[in-house]
Amino acid sequence: MPEIDARGLLKHPVRLVAIGFGSGLVPRAPGTAGTLVAIPVVLLAATLPLWGYLILITGFFILGVWVCHETTRYLGVHDHPVIVWDEVVGYMIGMIGSPITWPTIVVGFVLFRAFDILKPWPIGWLDRHATGGFGVMIDDVMAGLYTVAVLHLAFALGW
Repeated sequence: MPEIDARGLLKHPVRLVAIGFGSGLVPRAPGTAGTLVAIPVVLLAATLPLWGYLILITGFFILGVWVCHETTRYLGVHDHPVIVWDEVVGYMIGMIGSPITWPTIVVGFVLFRAFDILKPWPIGWLDRHATGGFGVMIDDVMAGLYTVAVLHLAFALGW
């Protein structure tokens, strides 16, 4: 992987969003750091009605396709590990309609990270085949959808 210019990423507003406001620059587990950034975003967004939360996620996804595409072009590497806006949006998706309690936040976090890292079908296939900013975003969207499905199944079973 080529050396990155952290200063060039931090100084440009589009790239700054793509790198999760700097969280993607941590030396180990940048995806996990990006997901940590998503927790306060979810805490704030959870104060919205469900329709508002869904509109916000949609806007963040559209923004993400653009900022991830531009940052990928700048870095010359598809889905470089420093790009973590996809984790922010994916975790937000994973928490749709969940009660905002610390156990739910933690379980959602662990589930999302597990799906994002292990990439069960079709997440891994999308990760390998989808390109551009959409390609950067879509595998994390799917990981978020898997997370929300598992959480809501757990709620339906009495958790």
